[in-house]
Amino acid sequence: MTTDLSIAYEDVVQAHQRLDGIAHRTPVMRSRTADERCGANLFFKCETLQHIGAFKIRGAYNAIAQFTPHQREGGVVTFSSGNHGQAIARAAQLLGVRAVVVMPLDAPAMKVAATEGYGGEVVRYDRYAEDPSQIVAAIAEERGMTFIPPFDHPHVMAGQGTAAKELFEEVGPLDMIVTPLGGGGLLSGTAVAARHFAPGCDIVGVEPEAGNDGQQSLAKGEIVRIATPVTIADAAQSRSLGRHTFPVLQQLGARVVTVTDDQLVDTMAFMAARMKLVVEPTGCLAAAAVFHGAVAVRGLRVGIVLSGGNIDLARFAKLIGS
Repeated sequence: MTTDLSIAYEDVVQAHQRLDGIAHRTPVMRSRTADERCGANLFFKCETLQHIGAFKIRGAYNAIAQFTPHQREGGVVTFSSGNHGQAIARAAQLLGVRAVVVMPLDAPAMKVAATEGYGGEVVRYDRYAEDPSQIVAAIAEERGMTFIPPFDHPHVMAGQGTAAKELFEEVGPLDMIVTPLGGGGLLSGTAVAARHFAPGCDIVGVEPEAGNDGQQSLAKGEIVRIATPVTIADAAQSRSLGRHTFPVLQQLGARVVTVTDDQLVDTMAFMAARMKLVVEPTGCLAAAAVFHGAVAVRGLRVGIVLSGGNIDLARFAKLIGS
């Protein structure tokens, strides 16, 4: 096992201990119809039912919980399209820490409202014209805050890996595990857990077709940066993998496939109709890849992470009704 990576399985274990009593141990659901459609045994890890409606609370809380007293006094700042911002705000609220979240102007209104509802201060920016990292850096310097990025941080990555740890503990070895991929926090944590529980498991990340920077990066052997992709998967509009996440994915043998927005909508409709789950577009990335043949799963035991369910109901209805 490679030892020069930012996280190891023990980091995931310690994160899980910190999250005890904080994060839900979300259910793993099955669907006979989904199994028959794909010719496989599918296990859906429902992070849609997690605190704040997404897996992100795992990494956010694990990171802030390790702040020094000086860092806690200064507070935390981040940028996010929504789910990470909500998670940072809620984790900060639980730990008595101030939080500022830099969010794009087109972030879903419900995610902005939830972030503010958890006590976070929201600062807006134009994701297509401005670099949020520069805004965050200025706020951090001015207010003495600590920046916790959405994905490229060892404590965040380890926290996200706890979802896969729970999945393996509940269902046993898997032939494949599939997760959404934005910047790689979830997939990198998942990869570390998967290599511990099932060394031969196929580890797959799924990006929107319009934003396949991760796929390009693994193919090229270096981080590829792209323009902000235009996709309904707003939580996967990252421009690149991170300097911590990329080596984990590369060295632990993860691979990346893509799906279209139309395939995401089809999957959202299936989840609502057949499994009674509201899953946001990004949260459907992994399931869409399995349902639409981006990965070959026939005869396999496959874990699928449904990463979040934070979508305005009017938008949800419009998308699946279109």
